Amino acid sequence: MPLPERNDTIDIFLKSLSPELSAITRNVISEQALSPAEGLFLFEKAELGFLGVLADVVRKRYNGDKAWFIRNFHIEPTNICVNHCSFCSFSHHFSPSKWELSVDDILAKVDEQEETVREIHITGAVHPKRDIVYYGELLKKIKAMRPGLHVKAYSAVELDYMIKKAGMDFTSGLKYLRSCGLDSVPGGGAEIFDEAIRTRICGMKTGSEDWLEIHRKAHELGLPSNATMLYGHVETFAHRIDHLERLRQLQNETRGFNAFIPLKFHRSNNEMKDIPEVSVNEDMKMYAISRIYLDNFPHIKAYWPALGRKMAQVSLSFGVDDMDGTINDSTRIYSLAGAEEQSPVMTVTGMKQIIEEAGRIPVERDSLYRPVI
Repeated sequence: MPLPERNDTIDIFLKSLSPELSAITRNVISEQALSPAEGLFLFEKAELGFLGVLADVVRKRYNGDKAWFIRNFHIEPTNICVNHCSFCSFSHHFSPSKWELSVDDILAKVDEQEETVREIHITGAVHPKRDIVYYGELLKKIKAMRPGLHVKAYSAVELDYMIKKAGMDFTSGLKYLRSCGLDSVPGGGAEIFDEAIRTRICGMKTGSEDWLEIHRKAHELGLPSNATMLYGHVETFAHRIDHLERLRQLQNETRGFNAFIPLKFHRSNNEMKDIPEVSVNEDMKMYAISRIYLDNFPHIKAYWPALGRKMAQVSLSFGVDDMDGTINDSTRIYSLAGAEEQSPVMTVTGMKQIIEEAGRIPVERDSLYRPVI
């Protein structure tokens, strides 16, 4: 049920709410950023249906009834990793075998893609023997093969390792990679910013301040990026709000984030397998509050290989406006962790059908959210 449109009707509606929810609703309607205390109240007290309605206000403000998607594919160069994260099911620490793709292997995968594919997403483990020159040369060869392909590559965790290994600062390292063909930075590796939780689940990984600083420097250089959160494990609602607040503050400073992607924790094949996965209601609450709280992010994305295509469709009613892409069965990070989508591939027709069934208008986009005509 949408919010009433007439002012007098809105006043009547607001009086039916608790004082806290009434104040929050007024802030959302008047485009005022919520405080961390208000965000936490939504997690702890607000009903899911109410959150969906409020998230819809913000979604429509940015995107109307459009739901975006892109023709893309992923390349995961290796599972050999210097880090040992408790939640990870992808790295060689939990896999029965180690593997790494050669440059020729990667280029062959690029060459297989149809000309209509517009974006390649490259991210994976942090290989101890590969350096920034290796990854820069890979970018150059991909661009030589497919000059028009948008290359979104290397999470902040990968960038942190390769740039520091080269003895460079973040700005210099990103400038070098941009000169090689880097077009944007993915949002992976954020996990949860709270340092105590981070130490517990991924203590060897890049710290939260360096993650944020890498994205800050990328934005200053004109490299857009995404942001993520791994939710549904040992964190609290307060940790989630702290994470969202830090992202919102950086976005206020740089305006460089395109989208926020909540990523659900899956427990198969990792050291956190005893932690129950959160419910679908909790998933939708996470999406809705992300949309409400991140009032300066233009897009909230449902990464359907992690959430499942049916639940990603449902999320379109809880603030989500982006369904990511066709993927082309090119990622294993979430299938190894037990996600429903074991062979993630979606046709353009299938993507449009899911979006239309949810009452939204499918819009094919490029990596910068420009409609593809």
